[in-house]
Amino acid sequence: MSLKHSLFGGLTREPSNSNPTLYPLYANTRAGEPFDLSAYRGKVVLIVNTASKCGFTKQYDALEALHQRYKNQGLVVLGFPSNDFMGQEPGSDSEIESFCRVNHGVTFELFPKAAVTGDEIQPVFEALTTRGPRDLRGRVRWNFEKFLIDREGRLVGRWRSWVNPGWKVFERSLIKTIRP
Repeated sequence: MSLKHSLFGGLTREPSNSNPTLYPLYANTRAGEPFDLSAYRGKVVLIVNTASKCGFTKQYDALEALHQRYKNQGLVVLGFPSNDFMGQEPGSDSEIESFCRVNHGVTFELFPKAAVTGDEIQPVFEALTTRGPRDLRGRVRWNFEKFLIDREGRLVGRWRSWVNPGWKVFERSLIKTIRP
């Protein structure tokens, strides 16, 4: 793994035939029911751990812009709020949703607040950080890490918090997955 890749992230360098699908992959819905993310098979899924009181919170705007620009080409953006880093997501699920909708116009799916690190890590982030390609594995280090899953359910990209989804380099990587 190169220094640039480990600091910023990007698409995996591993061949896709050595990268098994993450599906089935479950997350609880806001109603507390298990939801199998393999319902998104055939779509490109961008999963982001989010927080409303973080210096990176403005990334919601760029995520929503990508969602609007590419949803008709098969992109699904999923937000997973977490309070794991310095208590930067203190609100309830309804407060988080209201904040995101009112302040950032978020229309993409927001899941209930859950841990993305530690003993209580939710299954989605357990899989994303341990079962994907070696160059994409490792614990979540902060809010707004981004994970890209291809149409077959394979983890193909990961970007650190400081990589803004509004940057052209990020969007070009996304397009490579949407339109292979």
